[in-house]
Formats: sequence, structure tokens, C-alpha cells
Amino acid sequence: MSLWQKHAIFEKNSIVLLLGILVMIAVGGLVEIVPLFYLKNTIEKVDGVRPYTPLELAGRDIYVREGCYLCHSQMIRPLRDEVERYGHYSLAAESMYDHPFQWGSKRNGPDLARIGGKYSDDWHRDHLRDPRSVVPGSIMPGYGFLENTDLDYAHIQQNMKVQAMLGVPYTDDMISRAREDVVTQDTADSPDAVDLAKRYPKVNARSFSGKGGRVTEADALIAYLQKLGTEVDFKMYDDKANIR
Repeated sequence: MSLWQKHAIFEKNSIVLLLGILVMIAVGGLVEIVPLFYLKNTIEKVDGVRPYTPLELAGRDIYVREGCYLCHSQMIRPLRDEVERYGHYSLAAESMYDHPFQWGSKRNGPDLARIGGKYSDDWHRDHLRDPRSVVPGSIMPGYGFLENTDLDYAHIQQNMKVQAMLGVPYTDDMISRAREDVVTQDTADSPDAVDLAKRYPKVNARSFSGKGGRVTEADALIAYLQKLGTEVDFKMYDDKANIR
């Protein structure tokens, strides 16, 4: 029997063809899935990546609540135009403590994966109040109400406990100090800032909204934004060969 005649069996018998398709899908699936059971972690750890501080975590929740992810992505692809515009392409480890991750699916505004430290706190405050005051062509709505709304962080410890259940390495000490850490991070020249930095390296500790003695939702959101993309030292990476 020739090869063509053997192949004709599949073309002329739909049941045989269906079974053949199922067998091939099963084999391909096993080849892809089985190795994952032997790996403790599919994400390579990268130096510098740490869990969010309580204030940053609260800011991230506001970011999600206000639907910022619908217009802003947090994933720079390894394409030359993206890297030249936004910076080093995103690493999987940068999102390892995000539940859920904020990669996004479209961009009405710029990618925010490297927004941390790019602009001052004043710029972010003005941008939230009136986006067109700093970006004339912006179509983003104003979020001025955030700086007039006190941050509700009464349940931040419970939030961190849930994150710990999902794999974020929050310690009991981090969780027990959560409420005071919110105030410490949002206080300029706080005497407890050094202790905070021991738990959360490279933490930004200052009054983000300029309203000393009061922690607002704007403080939390700006603290979150100012963290994005600041943890990894990309000078350690030379991946030009991987950029298309």
C-alpha cells in the first residue's frame, strides 16, 4: 500500500480522521504540560523584585478599581520600536506578585511598565486632576477626586493575608505592621522609614500628594505608579540579540 493510499483512509473516513486529530492533540498537549509538573516555578527569579508595600498594594487596588488597565498596558514587548519608546522589555518576574497581572490588551495611553521615577509626584498630581494640563492631547478623564478622598486601609492586613495565600512572600511581621507602614511611607522624613526600607528595599517614602498628615487615594495610586519598573537593574542585561 502506497503512502497516498494510507493517507486516503483518513480523508475518506471522518471517524478515523477525528480519532487521529484527538491522538495528535493529546500527544502534543502531554509534551507541553507534563514537564511543568517537574518544575517548582516557571518564572525565573530576578534580583530586586519585591512584594508591594501596603500603600502600593492599596494604590494598585485603586488602579484596578478605576479601570486604568483598560487603557494602559504594563507589558513592553521585545520589539525594537517598543523598547526604544518605553525601555527594556518586560520580564515575567516583574509581574510575579501581581494577582491578577496588569499586562493589558490595548493602549489608549502609553505603557506604564517603566513609569516609576519618570515623572515627579507633582506631575502625577496634575495629571490626575487635569490630564490635559500636562498632556494636551490626552483623552484620559480627570481623577481629581482621588486627592480629596481619604484612603480606606482598614482591611489592608486582610488583603495582604490573601496575597500571601496566593504566594506573595508577606511575613507575619509585614502583615502586623501594615497599617503603620501605610502612614510611614506617606510621611516625609519619617523616623520609621529606615525600618520600612529593611522590609521593602528601594521603597519611596514621602508625602506623595503633598498633604502631610493625611493619606489619600491619590497618595496610594502615585506610590504604586512610582514603583513600576524601578526594581530591576536593567544594566545587568544585554539582550539586544533578542529584540526584533
